[in-house]
Amino acid sequence: MSKMRGRILIPLPNTGAMGRKRNNFYMRSIFLLALCIFGLLQYHNFNYLDSRDNALGEAVTNDSDDAILAMVPAPLHKYLTPHTRNHTTSGAGVVSGAALLLNSSSSGAATATTISFDVYHPPNITEIKRQILRYNDMQTVLNEDTFGPLQNDSVIIVVQVHTRITYLRHLIVSLAQAKDISKALLVFSHDYYDDDINDLVQQIDFCKVLQIFYPYSIQTHPNEYPGVDPNDCPRNIKKEQALMANCNNAMFPDLYGHYREAKFTQTKHHWIWKANRVFNELEVTRYHTGLVLFLEEDHYVAEDFLYLLAMMQQRTKDLCPQCNVLSLGTYLKTFNYYTYHSKTNKKSYASSLISTNSLLGYNRNNNRNSVQLAVSSSYSSYSSSAQSSTSSLRNAKVYVGDTGDSNKNAAISSKRGNLINTVTATATATATATATAHATATATAATSSDTTNNEQNSHSSNKNNGAQTWNYHVLPSLYSVYQKVEVMPWVSSKHNMGFAFNRTTWTNIRKCARHFCTYDDYNWDWSLQHVSQQCLQRKLHAMIVKGPRVFHIGECGVHHKNKNCESNLVISKVQHVLRIARNSHQLFPRSLTLTVPSLIKKSKLRKGNGGWGDLRDHELCLNMTLPTR
Repeated sequence: MSKMRGRILIPLPNTGAMGRKRNNFYMRSIFLLALCIFGLLQYHNFNYLDSRDNALGEAVTNDSDDAILAMVPAPLHKYLTPHTRNHTTSGAGVVSGAALLLNSSSSGAATATTISFDVYHPPNITEIKRQILRYNDMQTVLNEDTFGPLQNDSVIIVVQVHTRITYLRHLIVSLAQAKDISKALLVFSHDYYDDDINDLVQQIDFCKVLQIFYPYSIQTHPNEYPGVDPNDCPRNIKKEQALMANCNNAMFPDLYGHYREAKFTQTKHHWIWKANRVFNELEVTRYHTGLVLFLEEDHYVAEDFLYLLAMMQQRTKDLCPQCNVLSLGTYLKTFNYYTYHSKTNKKSYASSLISTNSLLGYNRNNNRNSVQLAVSSSYSSYSSSAQSSTSSLRNAKVYVGDTGDSNKNAAISSKRGNLINTVTATATATATATATAHATATATAATSSDTTNNEQNSHSSNKNNGAQTWNYHVLPSLYSVYQKVEVMPWVSSKHNMGFAFNRTTWTNIRKCARHFCTYDDYNWDWSLQHVSQQCLQRKLHAMIVKGPRVFHIGECGVHHKNKNCESNLVISKVQHVLRIARNSHQLFPRSLTLTVPSLIKKSKLRKGNGGWGDLRDHELCLNMTLPTR
């Protein structure tokens, strides 16, 4: 015992284990507290959104005529109500096109209305040519007395119109609801003369309107160039046989050994003609220095598209001094949206898959990659396939995600964003104590080459069209006031919808007219990208809004002849998306923030799609870019 008492106890060294345990306990407590607070905030936000979104109804979209008409303000119903005079055979005739939306109801049943009226005699080719010459000479600006002359810095909206009047009706309705539309000049460029379309355009009373008519159309030249000359070489004839037959342009087939098809060359001719007409020939635009925005008859615009375009133009100096193109429309392979309505586990959601051929555009060439630029992707069109998933939130509203090429192997980090306004982030901290949470749902869509491949574009070489992956992302609407934009080189197949540039950019493009007009590709947008890559000293560089303000609603056209060409379904979905965006305050952002794509791959020089080997097309195109004043 005495020996035990004489020992001196040496204290063990302090390793800090207890301190670390205390720190870990505090950190866990703080983390759990933060999660609880975040959960309460989300629950409160969900209750608020639930009470508001319940007004949207349990049904997602109703594609009946009445339902679509109900989404349109009553004063604008006149643009959707046909007053046709093009379908008569006698005093009592049957109008097969008098239904509101492509003579169909939600059930797809055709409707016919029997009415009595005087016999209508459509104009013949001579009369059409005379009317076209009269319109183009007069250059009458409708409603100028109401809205005043065009200001030099106002936006000019140029709409390329063919024959699809139903889509045009809905475009006009969407334009009528846009903020500041009364300040713009709306130019309709027609390549087909139609009294019903003229009546519709001349009915517009919400802004200044001008009609111009492409004078070298197939309609006015049905049996001669630039229409189909009887002596033209058949498309698929061999060059040796063409030389023996001594048919037109036998010496110059396209890249793929095919000869000219008038119906595919007209669009490129029309595009370069209308651009030159607007910038260099119209008297009303002589001193115009502002933006010219290019749309087509089957587009649909959000009500803040002019507001956002002006904001993008103002911010180019500090966000992107090299940008000379502003793009409001971006393509998705698939568009998926849904909204949750119930406090309980019962979910009432609106889920729709809209292919590129409907809501946000389509690939016009069967050999084009189906990879389309994602609306809320923080990567550019050169990105790899998107593969990411995280936990979901009950209060998800409407958001869009990104598209990737599943044939590529690199994975894209997940992005967060909402329908109109997106915020990018990485997916490395799914359960960390950040102030946000995000969810990802993926939808895949297999792409295929165009069903009318043999008819429309076998000029082009075959490329693989792989399955596409589309990611769906969620963020609270708190971030909707900050609109994201991307900056990247202009890409023809991704930035050709709802894009704008000014006279300076056009002047540079026109100087490269020979590159545009001799490039063996019947697509104007691919030809424009060729100009950017091969001729322009200052390449086309685009600022792209990540939440689209321009939608594609056309399901049938030059390259798509679906069995069901009704526009009801797509239009109802666009209306639904924009309604939720409006109710969620995701339109009219307060500011713009720039996100730079993480991967920028240099665009390769592309071989043209063909269809443009005829020297007559080269000469006509070049002549249409000559200065006239």
